[in-house]
Amino acid sequence: MQPGQTVALRPGVTLTVNLHRGSSPPVVFVHGGLGNRLNWRSQFEFACQQGWETLAYDLAGHGTSSGYRNYSIGRHCRDLTRLLKQLSIAAPILCCHSYGVPIGLEWAHRNPTAGLILIAGGSHDLDPWWEQPLMIAMARGGRQLMAIPAVQRLAQSLISSQQSPAMRRYFEENPIPTELAPYRALKIFWAYDLFAKTGINTLREIPTLVITGGCDPAFSFRMGENLVAHFQHGQHVHIAEAGHVMMAEFPEIVNARISSWIAARGRC
Repeated sequence: MQPGQTVALRPGVTLTVNLHRGSSPPVVFVHGGLGNRLNWRSQFEFACQQGWETLAYDLAGHGTSSGYRNYSIGRHCRDLTRLLKQLSIAAPILCCHSYGVPIGLEWAHRNPTAGLILIAGGSHDLDPWWEQPLMIAMARGGRQLMAIPAVQRLAQSLISSQQSPAMRRYFEENPIPTELAPYRALKIFWAYDLFAKTGINTLREIPTLVITGGCDPAFSFRMGENLVAHFQHGQHVHIAEAGHVMMAEFPEIVNARISSWIAARGRC
Protein backbone atom coordinates (compact mmCIF):
# COMPACT_ATOMS: atom_id res chain seq x y z
CA MET A 1 0.00 0.00 0.00
CA GLN A 2 1.69 3.15 -1.23
CA PRO A 3 1.75 6.46 0.69
CA GLY A 4 -1.53 8.30 0.36
CA GLN A 5 -2.21 11.28 -1.87
CA THR A 6 -4.09 14.40 -0.84
CA VAL A 7 -7.34 15.33 -2.60
CA ALA A 8 -8.75 18.83 -2.07
CA LEU A 9 -12.55 18.66 -2.02
CA ARG A 10 -13.22 22.34 -1.31
CA PRO A 11 -11.45 25.19 0.53
CA GLY A 12 -10.21 23.94 3.90
CA VAL A 13 -11.19 20.30 3.35
CA THR A 14 -8.67 17.74 2.12
CA LEU A 15 -8.83 13.95 2.33
CA THR A 16 -5.93 11.51 2.17
CA VAL A 17 -6.59 8.61 -0.20
CA ASN A 18 -5.07 5.50 -1.72
CA LEU A 19 -6.39 4.75 -5.18
CA HIS A 20 -5.72 1.81 -7.50
CA ARG A 21 -7.30 1.85 -10.95
CA GLY A 22 -8.72 -1.40 -12.25
CA SER A 23 -11.89 -3.25 -13.18
CA SER A 24 -15.44 -2.22 -12.30
CA PRO A 25 -17.40 -2.01 -10.14
CA PRO A 26 -14.91 -0.24 -7.86
CA VAL A 27 -14.54 -1.18 -4.19
CA VAL A 28 -14.46 1.75 -1.76
CA PHE A 29 -13.29 1.11 1.81
CA VAL A 30 -14.77 3.21 4.65
CA HIS A 31 -13.05 2.84 8.03
CA GLY A 32 -14.64 3.17 11.47
CA GLY A 33 -14.32 5.53 14.41
CA LEU A 34 -10.80 6.34 15.67
CA GLY A 35 -9.46 4.55 12.58
CA ASN A 36 -7.86 5.42 9.26
CA ARG A 37 -7.55 4.08 5.73
CA LEU A 38 -4.63 1.80 6.71
CA ASN A 39 -7.06 -0.32 8.76
CA TRP A 40 -7.91 -1.83 5.37
CA ARG A 41 -4.32 -2.57 4.30
CA SER A 42 -4.83 -6.34 3.93
CA GLN A 43 -8.08 -5.91 2.01
CA PHE A 44 -6.76 -3.04 -0.13
CA GLU A 45 -3.67 -4.99 -1.18
CA PHE A 46 -5.76 -8.10 -1.84
CA ALA A 47 -8.20 -6.11 -3.99
CA CYS A 48 -5.33 -4.63 -6.00
CA GLN A 49 -3.99 -8.13 -6.61
CA GLN A 50 -7.40 -9.10 -8.03
CA GLY A 51 -7.23 -6.17 -10.44
CA TRP A 52 -10.20 -4.37 -8.90
CA GLU A 53 -10.50 -0.60 -8.89
CA THR A 54 -9.95 0.20 -5.22
CA LEU A 55 -10.17 3.30 -3.03
CA ALA A 56 -9.43 3.73 0.67
CA TYR A 57 -9.46 7.12 2.37
CA ASP A 58 -9.20 8.82 5.75
CA LEU A 59 -12.50 10.26 6.91
CA ALA A 60 -12.38 13.95 7.83
CA GLY A 61 -10.85 14.32 11.28
CA HIS A 62 -9.08 10.96 11.03
CA GLY A 63 -5.64 9.88 9.88
CA THR A 64 -4.08 12.72 7.88
CA SER A 65 -7.31 14.17 6.47
CA SER A 66 -8.36 17.63 7.60
CA GLY A 67 -10.98 18.01 10.32
CA TYR A 68 -14.25 19.91 10.76
CA ARG A 69 -15.50 22.29 13.37
CA ASN A 70 -18.73 20.25 13.51
CA TYR A 71 -19.22 16.66 12.37
CA SER A 72 -22.25 14.89 10.91
CA ILE A 73 -22.95 11.72 8.97
CA GLY A 74 -24.42 13.88 6.21
CA ARG A 75 -21.18 15.83 5.92
CA HIS A 76 -19.14 12.62 5.66
CA CYS A 77 -21.53 11.46 2.92
CA ARG A 78 -21.18 14.72 1.01
CA ASP A 79 -17.42 14.35 1.23
CA LEU A 80 -17.67 10.87 -0.23
CA THR A 81 -19.90 12.09 -3.07
CA ARG A 82 -17.44 14.86 -3.95
CA LEU A 83 -14.48 12.51 -3.68
CA LEU A 84 -15.98 9.89 -5.99
CA LYS A 85 -17.00 12.53 -8.51
CA GLN A 86 -13.51 14.01 -8.53
CA LEU A 87 -11.97 10.56 -9.02
CA SER A 88 -14.56 9.56 -11.68
CA ILE A 89 -15.84 6.62 -9.62
CA ALA A 90 -19.51 5.65 -9.99
CA ALA A 91 -21.79 3.04 -8.39
CA PRO A 92 -19.18 1.45 -6.11
CA ILE A 93 -19.26 -1.50 -3.77
CA LEU A 94 -18.90 0.07 -0.33
CA CYS A 95 -16.94 -2.00 2.19
CA CYS A 96 -17.48 -0.45 5.63
CA HIS A 97 -16.31 -1.22 9.16
CA SER A 98 -17.93 -0.38 12.50
CA TYR A 99 -18.96 3.31 12.53
CA GLY A 100 -18.18 3.42 8.83
CA VAL A 101 -21.29 1.28 8.29
CA PRO A 102 -23.78 4.09 9.05
CA ILE A 103 -21.90 6.32 6.60
CA GLY A 104 -22.10 3.63 3.93
CA LEU A 105 -25.78 2.97 4.55
CA GLU A 106 -26.66 6.66 4.50
CA TRP A 107 -24.69 7.20 1.29
CA ALA A 108 -26.21 4.15 -0.42
CA HIS A 109 -29.67 5.38 0.58
CA ARG A 110 -29.15 8.35 -1.75
CA ASN A 111 -26.71 7.18 -4.42
CA PRO A 112 -26.34 4.30 -6.92
CA THR A 113 -24.49 1.49 -5.15
CA ALA A 114 -23.40 -1.85 -6.64
CA GLY A 115 -23.18 -3.60 -3.27
CA LEU A 116 -22.58 -3.26 0.45
CA ILE A 117 -20.09 -5.15 2.61
CA LEU A 118 -20.86 -4.32 6.25
CA ILE A 119 -18.34 -5.51 8.83
CA ALA A 120 -18.91 -5.29 12.60
CA GLY A 121 -21.38 -2.44 12.36
CA GLY A 122 -24.99 -1.53 11.62
CA SER A 123 -27.41 1.35 11.84
CA HIS A 124 -28.32 1.38 15.55
CA ASP A 125 -27.35 0.11 19.02
CA LEU A 126 -23.72 0.62 18.05
CA ASP A 127 -22.42 2.10 21.29
CA PRO A 128 -22.28 -0.32 24.25
CA TRP A 129 -23.07 1.17 27.67
CA TRP A 130 -19.42 1.87 28.47
CA GLU A 131 -18.52 3.63 25.23
CA GLN A 132 -20.06 7.07 25.75
CA PRO A 133 -18.58 7.76 29.21
CA LEU A 134 -15.22 6.36 28.12
CA MET A 135 -15.06 8.43 24.93
CA ILE A 136 -16.19 11.57 26.77
CA ALA A 137 -13.40 11.03 29.29
CA MET A 138 -10.92 10.51 26.45
CA ALA A 139 -12.07 13.71 24.73
CA ARG A 140 -11.65 15.67 27.96
CA GLY A 141 -8.02 14.68 28.26
CA GLY A 142 -7.74 10.97 28.97
CA ARG A 143 -6.54 10.42 25.41
CA GLN A 144 -3.20 11.97 26.37
CA LEU A 145 -2.43 8.82 28.36
CA MET A 146 -2.21 7.00 25.02
CA ALA A 147 1.12 8.75 24.44
CA ILE A 148 2.57 6.50 27.16
CA PRO A 149 3.73 3.29 25.39
CA ALA A 150 2.70 0.96 28.24
CA VAL A 151 -0.81 2.45 28.35
CA GLN A 152 -1.10 2.24 24.56
CA ARG A 153 -0.11 -1.45 24.63
CA LEU A 154 -2.59 -2.19 27.42
CA ALA A 155 -5.43 -0.52 25.54
CA GLN A 156 -4.52 -2.38 22.37
CA SER A 157 -4.59 -5.71 24.22
CA LEU A 158 -8.19 -4.99 25.19
CA ILE A 159 -9.10 -4.44 21.54
CA SER A 160 -7.51 -7.68 20.35
CA SER A 161 -5.34 -10.38 21.89
CA GLN A 162 -4.13 -11.57 18.48
CA GLN A 163 -0.33 -11.42 18.05
CA SER A 164 -0.08 -12.06 14.31
CA PRO A 165 2.13 -9.92 12.04
CA ALA A 166 -1.03 -8.41 10.53
CA MET A 167 -2.27 -7.34 13.97
CA ARG A 168 1.07 -5.88 14.97
CA ARG A 169 1.11 -3.87 11.77
CA TYR A 170 -2.50 -2.82 12.38
CA PHE A 171 -1.64 -1.29 15.75
CA GLU A 172 1.54 0.31 14.41
CA GLU A 173 -0.50 2.05 11.73
CA ASN A 174 -3.53 2.73 13.91
CA PRO A 175 -2.50 3.58 17.47
CA ILE A 176 -5.30 4.80 19.71
CA PRO A 177 -5.23 8.52 18.87
CA THR A 178 -4.20 11.36 21.15
CA GLU A 179 -5.79 14.00 18.89
CA LEU A 180 -9.20 15.39 19.83
CA ALA A 181 -10.92 15.31 16.43
CA PRO A 182 -11.63 11.54 16.17
CA TYR A 183 -13.30 11.55 19.60
CA ARG A 184 -15.45 14.54 18.75
CA ALA A 185 -16.50 12.80 15.54
CA LEU A 186 -17.79 9.72 17.40
CA LYS A 187 -20.78 11.51 18.91
CA ILE A 188 -22.59 11.73 15.57
CA PHE A 189 -23.16 7.96 15.60
CA TRP A 190 -24.70 7.67 19.06
CA ALA A 191 -28.46 7.00 18.87
CA TYR A 192 -28.33 6.98 15.05
CA ASP A 193 -30.79 4.65 13.27
CA LEU A 194 -31.18 4.99 9.51
CA PHE A 195 -33.93 2.39 9.17
CA ALA A 196 -36.10 4.00 11.82
CA LYS A 197 -35.77 7.30 9.97
CA THR A 198 -36.31 6.20 6.37
CA GLY A 199 -37.67 2.66 6.25
CA ILE A 200 -35.93 -0.02 4.18
CA ASN A 201 -37.24 0.39 0.64
CA THR A 202 -34.34 2.43 -0.69
CA LEU A 203 -31.73 -0.14 0.38
CA ARG A 204 -33.60 -3.42 0.18
CA GLU A 205 -32.53 -4.32 -3.38
CA ILE A 206 -28.80 -3.69 -2.86
CA PRO A 207 -26.78 -6.94 -2.64
CA THR A 208 -25.32 -6.98 0.86
CA LEU A 209 -22.79 -9.03 2.80
CA VAL A 210 -22.79 -8.70 6.60
CA ILE A 211 -19.80 -10.06 8.53
CA THR A 212 -19.79 -10.45 12.33
CA GLY A 213 -17.36 -11.88 14.87
CA GLY A 214 -18.11 -14.17 17.77
CA CYS A 215 -15.65 -12.32 20.06
CA ASP A 216 -16.81 -8.82 19.13
CA PRO A 217 -17.99 -6.94 22.26
CA ALA A 218 -19.67 -4.19 20.21
CA PHE A 219 -21.58 -5.94 17.39
CA SER A 220 -23.07 -9.37 17.97
CA PHE A 221 -24.35 -12.22 15.83
CA ARG A 222 -27.92 -11.20 16.70
CA MET A 223 -27.26 -7.65 15.55
CA GLY A 224 -25.88 -9.03 12.30
CA GLU A 225 -29.01 -11.12 11.79
CA ASN A 226 -31.20 -8.09 12.42
CA LEU A 227 -29.19 -6.04 9.94
CA VAL A 228 -29.13 -8.57 7.11
CA ALA A 229 -32.92 -8.98 7.41
CA HIS A 230 -33.31 -5.49 5.93
CA PHE A 231 -31.92 -6.67 2.57
CA GLN A 232 -33.66 -8.92 0.09
CA HIS A 233 -30.30 -10.14 -1.24
CA GLY A 234 -28.45 -10.20 2.06
CA GLN A 235 -25.93 -12.75 3.32
CA HIS A 236 -24.59 -13.03 6.86
CA VAL A 237 -21.17 -14.57 7.53
CA HIS A 238 -20.20 -15.15 11.16
CA ILE A 239 -16.56 -15.78 12.11
CA ALA A 240 -16.70 -17.33 15.57
CA GLU A 241 -13.10 -16.57 16.60
CA ALA A 242 -13.05 -12.98 15.34
CA GLY A 243 -13.24 -9.77 17.32
CA HIS A 244 -14.16 -6.24 16.30
CA VAL A 245 -11.17 -5.66 13.99
CA MET A 246 -11.54 -8.97 12.18
CA MET A 247 -10.20 -7.61 8.89
CA ALA A 248 -6.78 -7.41 10.58
CA GLU A 249 -7.18 -10.40 12.90
CA PHE A 250 -8.24 -12.83 10.15
CA PRO A 251 -7.41 -11.11 6.85
CA GLU A 252 -7.29 -14.30 4.78
CA ILE A 253 -10.76 -15.35 5.90
CA VAL A 254 -12.26 -11.90 5.41
CA ASN A 255 -10.61 -11.51 2.00
CA ALA A 256 -11.84 -14.91 0.87
CA ARG A 257 -15.40 -14.14 1.99
CA ILE A 258 -15.36 -10.81 0.18
CA SER A 259 -13.88 -12.33 -2.98
CA SER A 260 -16.37 -15.23 -3.12
CA TRP A 261 -19.29 -12.87 -2.51
CA ILE A 262 -18.18 -10.52 -5.30
CA ALA A 263 -17.54 -13.43 -7.67
CA ALA A 264 -21.02 -14.82 -6.97
CA ARG A 265 -22.42 -11.54 -8.23
CA GLY A 266 -20.91 -11.93 -11.67
CA ARG A 267 -17.45 -10.47 -11.22
CA CYS A 268 -14.22 -12.44 -11.52
